Amino acid sequence: MPKNSKTVKREIDDDEVTESVKDLLSNEDNCEDSFKSSSLMVGDVPQNKERDVEEGSEEEEEEEEERPAWSSKLQYILAQVGFSVGLGNVWRFPYLCQKNGGGAYLVPYLILLVVIGIPLFFLELAVGQRIRRGSIGVWNYISPRLGGIGFASCLVCFFVALYYNVIIGWSLFYFSQSFQQPLPWHECPLVKNKTNTYVEPECEKSSATTYYWYRVALDISDSISESGGLNWRMTLCLLAAWTMVCLAMMKGIQSSGKVMYFSSLFPYVVLICFLARAFLLKGSVDGIIHMFTPKLEIMLEPKVWREAATQVFFALGLGFGGVIAFSSYNKRDNNCHFDAVLVSFINFFTSVLATLVVFAVLGFKANIMNAKCVEMNTKKIIGFLGKEINPSLIPHHINFSNVSPEDYQQMTNIIRGVMENDYPRLGLDSCDIKEELNKAVQGTGLAFIAFTEAMTHFPASPFWSVMFFLMLVNLGLGSMFGTIQGILTPIVDTFKIRKEYLTVGCCVLAFCIGLIFVQRSGNYFVAMFDDYSATLPLLIVVLLENIAVAWVYGTDKFFEDLKDMLGFTPYRYYYYMWKFITPVLLLGLLATSIIQMGLSPPSYSAWNQQLAQEQSLSYPPWGLAVCISLVVIAILPVPVVFILRCLNIIDENTGGLSTVSYKKGRIIKDTACRNREEDEDDASLLNAKTPSEAPSPMPANYRKQSGPASGADVMLNGSCSTGYVMPNITDIPDMPESDL
Repeated sequence: MPKNSKTVKREIDDDEVTESVKDLLSNEDNCEDSFKSSSLMVGDVPQNKERDVEEGSEEEEEEEEERPAWSSKLQYILAQVGFSVGLGNVWRFPYLCQKNGGGAYLVPYLILLVVIGIPLFFLELAVGQRIRRGSIGVWNYISPRLGGIGFASCLVCFFVALYYNVIIGWSLFYFSQSFQQPLPWHECPLVKNKTNTYVEPECEKSSATTYYWYRVALDISDSISESGGLNWRMTLCLLAAWTMVCLAMMKGIQSSGKVMYFSSLFPYVVLICFLARAFLLKGSVDGIIHMFTPKLEIMLEPKVWREAATQVFFALGLGFGGVIAFSSYNKRDNNCHFDAVLVSFINFFTSVLATLVVFAVLGFKANIMNAKCVEMNTKKIIGFLGKEINPSLIPHHINFSNVSPEDYQQMTNIIRGVMENDYPRLGLDSCDIKEELNKAVQGTGLAFIAFTEAMTHFPASPFWSVMFFLMLVNLGLGSMFGTIQGILTPIVDTFKIRKEYLTVGCCVLAFCIGLIFVQRSGNYFVAMFDDYSATLPLLIVVLLENIAVAWVYGTDKFFEDLKDMLGFTPYRYYYYMWKFITPVLLLGLLATSIIQMGLSPPSYSAWNQQLAQEQSLSYPPWGLAVCISLVVIAILPVPVVFILRCLNIIDENTGGLSTVSYKKGRIIKDTACRNREEDEDDASLLNAKTPSEAPSPMPANYRKQSGPASGADVMLNGSCSTGYVMPNITDIPDMPESDL
C-alpha cells in the first residue's frame, strides 16, 4: 500500500449507500462498531492488513498527541470558571448594581442571563466539543465563507490581552508594596523646604490613595498626547505578568490546567474572608442595605437593560474563542449543557458575592468618611457660635466633643429651618451617608482608590491588602489563560505550529506592543482599548456565530448533532432562542451600542494635576483614528475572508475534499482520492494484476449505484482507500476539511 493511503471504514446499508460525509460526523461511533463486525480483506494479504493497522495506530497516536485532553472534569470546570470569572465581576458588576437600582438590577441581569447568556454559552461549548478545534477551525468547518469569524476572535483576544495584562501588572505592583506597615498610601506625603514642612498640595486636595495611584503608581501625564516616557516600575511589573502567563501556557492545558486549581479557587477564599471581616466592621450593614434597597423606577429605563445585557455578554467571555478552545479538549460525550448552566450560575453567584463584599467595605468606608465630614463641619459650627449662629439653636443634649451623625443632622436641620436664607453662606455639608454610598466608583477607581482607602482603616491592613491584590492577580490570570488559549489553540490547529514556540513568540510580541500601556500616559491607552477594541467587535462576532450555527449550518441539523453527542435532545427552548430570540436581541444590542457611541463623541478621563481631579478630554485626531482602527481591524477578517471565498481566490475546499478515516471514533484527514489510472492499487500490485484486472472486494449484497461513475467517486480499487464504497461526492454540498 502506498505510504500515504489509509483505510476508509464505512457502514453499508442492505439496500444502498445513501449517507454523506456529513452524515458520518454524526454517526462515527456506530460506524466503528459496524466496521469491527464486518472487516474486509483484499485478496489474501494478511501482512498488508497488519501493516495498515500499524500505520493507523501510529496516526492515532499522533492525533492524540496533537489534541490533548483535560486530566479531569474538575480541571475543565475550573478553567471555564477561571476564564469567565474575572476582574469585571469585582469592579464592574458592583458599580452597575449601584448605578442601576441596587437589588433591582439583579432582576434584568438574571433574565438576560437566561435568555442570552446561557444559550450562547451552550452554543460555544457545543461547537468546540463537537468539532474539536479552536475558533478558526470551528467556523471554517461550519462555513468556509464565515471562516473570518475565527480570525476576528483571535484579533479581539490579542487586543484584550495587551491591556488586560497591564492591569495584572498594576495589581502586582500594589501587591509588592503591601508588605509595609503602615501602607504607603495610608497618609499624604510631607514636603520639606528650608523653612517648614507641609502636606503635598495635590494630595491634600484629593486623598492619600488617589494621590498614590495617579502620582506614585502611574506617575500619570496630563493628557494622552504627553507620553512622558516609560514608567520603569510598571514596565518591570508588566514583564513579570507576561512571564507568568508564558510559563503557565507553555505546555498548553497540561500546565495551565494545574495552575487553575489555585488561580480559580483562591479568589473565593479571599472573597469569603473579606465578607466575614467586613461584617464585623462598623457601617458594613449600611452598605448591604443600600445594595438591596431596590429602586424599581430605574428598571423601566432601557439603558439599564442594555447595560445588563452587555455585562452578561462580557461576564461569560463570549466571542473570545477561549470557551471554544477549552471545550475542544473535552471528551466527545461530555455533557456540555450541564457545564453551560453550571458555569453561568457560578459566574452569577460570584458577581453577587463580590458585590456583597464591595458594598460591605464601601459601607464601612462611607461611615469613616461621614464621621470625618461631621467632625470638620462641627468645628465650623463651633466657630460660628455667637456670630452667625445663635447658641440657643443648639440642642442641650449635644456634646461637641463627640457629635454623632444623627446629632449633626438634627443641628443642621434646626439651623437650616431658622436661617433659611443665610444657611448656604455657612458652607455646611450635609454629611449624609446615603450620598457617600451613591458615589459610583468603577474599574480601577474602585480597586486601586476606594478599596485601598477602606483597607487602610482595617486592623492588620497590610495582610488584607496582600490578600486583596493577590486575589486580583489570580482573577486576572484566570481570564488571561482563557484569552491566550483563544489565540494559541486556533493557530496551532490551523497552521500546525509548535505550541511552545508560538506561546513564547506571542507573549514577547504582546509585551513589546504593551509598552505603550506603561508610559506615563499608558492609563489613557488602557481606557481606549477597553472601550473600543472589544465591545462592538465582540457583539458582531457573537451575532455571526449565532447566525452561522442557526441559519447557515441549520438548527435542526445542529440539534441532531447534539443528540448524537450528548445522548439526549436538548430542550426545545434552545431551538427558538438560537434561531429567533437571541439574534434579534443581539441585533438590538448592537444597534443601541452604535447609536450610543455616535451620540457621545469619544473622550477619556485625564488627571489634572493642578485641580487634583479628573476631567473629561476629547481624543486628538490621531486618537480618534486609533479608536476607529481598533474596531475596523478587529472585524476586518470577516468581510475579507468572505469576499476571497466568494471570488474563489481562496478555494473553499483547500487541499481537496478529504475522505474520512474512522479510527476509534476519531475522524482523521486523508488525502483526496486519485483516479484509478494515476495510481496502482495495493492489492492489484500484490497479485501481479493491473488495476482493471484486480478483483473487487465488494460484498455480494451491495447494490451498485445508478448513474454513471464520476471521476470524483471514491473508487474501491483506487489509491485512497481499501474498503467500502463511498457515495458520489460530487453530490455532496461544499464543506471544509474537518479534523475531529
